Amino acid sequence: MRHNKKFNHLGRTASHRNAMLANMAISLIMHKRITTTLAKAKALKKYVEPLITRSKDDTTNSRRVVFSYLQNKFAVTELFKVISEKVANRPGGYTRIIKLGTRQGDAAEMCFIELVDFDENMAKAPKAAKKTRRSRKAATAEAPAAEAPVAEAPAAEAATEEPKAE
Repeated sequence: MRHNKKFNHLGRTASHRNAMLANMAISLIMHKRITTTLAKAKALKKYVEPLITRSKDDTTNSRRVVFSYLQNKFAVTELFKVISEKVANRPGGYTRIIKLGTRQGDAAEMCFIELVDFDENMAKAPKAAKKTRRSRKAATAEAPAAEAPVAEAPAAEAATEEPKAE
């Protein structure tokens, strides 16, 4: 029986799993976003978030502990200089997993995992889309005014394309 054994072994030996998670963590730190399977992303999240928490305290011991996991001095430098400054006031939840669908070859669930503070698109969307239940009237009054210029632009493009065809 496997009571209280929640760790996903990912079909690998311990040494292979540790090496794979370390390589994926290095890629995530260096590129800020990687595409992988959902199972690997969930395992990576549990692996890398304690390292990011450790990087908030920039001491020699913290750097040595993180280096023992990653074995890459460039990734450790990036983590302690760039990433730790951005996540300094965040109490956790440094990564985000977004599902992409299934892979065509083996139907594995694919996703990308990214560092939350480094995605500009996600950071801008919630700020621009602040809505409350009581602002429906104001939102409907502003929406037609915002849509009107967009509707005129394709008509202008269509008018310019017709003379070229003749």
